[in-house]
Amino acid sequence: MIPQPADQIANRMRKGRSGGRPPGFDREAYKQRNTVERCINRLKQWRGLATRYEKTATVYRAGLLLAGIFLWSAR
Repeated sequence: MIPQPADQIANRMRKGRSGGRPPGFDREAYKQRNTVERCINRLKQWRGLATRYEKTATVYRAGLLLAGIFLWSAR
């Protein structure tokens, strides 16, 4: 979950009880989600993976594994 901006918190406090309950925020879960999203975005740089050009699931998975190996080795 994305942390709330200060102005939204202030608006909720101003509304009182009708402002609703603030959503929870787990910092560790957000860090893990950010890492996964960044990894997916790096995988999408491979055109074949981003467009899902391959016809079969096995060929797509092979491309995904190959891209993952290249990204992991480039660290």
